[in-house]
Amino acid sequence: MTRDALPRLLGIWLAVGLVSFIALFRVSAPYGRYFRRGWGPTIHRTLGWVAMELPAAVLPVAFFVTSDRRGDLVPLVFLGLWLSHYVNRSLIFPFRMRGGQERMPLSIAGMAFFFNLVNGSLQGWYLFRAGPRLDESWLADPRFLIGLVLFAVGYGLNLHSDAILRRLRAPGDTGYHIPHGGGFRLVSCPNYLGEIIEWGGWALLTWSPTGLAFLVWTVANLAPRAWSHHRWYLEKFPGYPADRRALLP
Repeated sequence: MTRDALPRLLGIWLAVGLVSFIALFRVSAPYGRYFRRGWGPTIHRTLGWVAMELPAAVLPVAFFVTSDRRGDLVPLVFLGLWLSHYVNRSLIFPFRMRGGQERMPLSIAGMAFFFNLVNGSLQGWYLFRAGPRLDESWLADPRFLIGLVLFAVGYGLNLHSDAILRRLRAPGDTGYHIPHGGGFRLVSCPNYLGEIIEWGGWALLTWSPTGLAFLVWTVANLAPRAWSHHRWYLEKFPGYPADRRALLP
């Protein structure tokens, strides 16, 4: 792929994201609490999560180690931040999930695999090959510093919210409960809000069109699901806090 082809490719990619955004407001992806039959063969959710998230961890590393920038500090920092999220998401998070639906449609895992295949390739290709070669002065640039703060805050919110959700279930418990504390004091899905903030920080600290495209896709995927979660909580729990919002406080 050439750099000249990037605008057209990102335009197509963002158009697919827009279609997904609209579709996900109409149909909740059938995994987790929305699992239902009719989407083809199923696999265990742990295997599904590992398989679908792993390309996002592996592909940027492949681009980095085969790049002439592998000795530069800034690309190494970018890769370290990226892996801090995706090593957790692909190799730690799936094994820490408790209860709930243990199966997921292979088709859903396949679609997520394709997304991470494309997104991981875009991030690695642009940051480590095609994009501008940034020197160490970038690490003192306000865009990098502000983006780094947003990335850290969003990542922390995501991890803390996931921990609260895990603690809701004792071993063997498969039910759902009302989460309290942390970001759940304000919104139904602070874990999703954290991811949006995190990848907003990523787009800023890398100052890249591929980072911005990833942010748009993150919103397109998580905003509809947060809305579905919020409605689900209100329907299932009569005592659900009325002052909570779905995604934004």
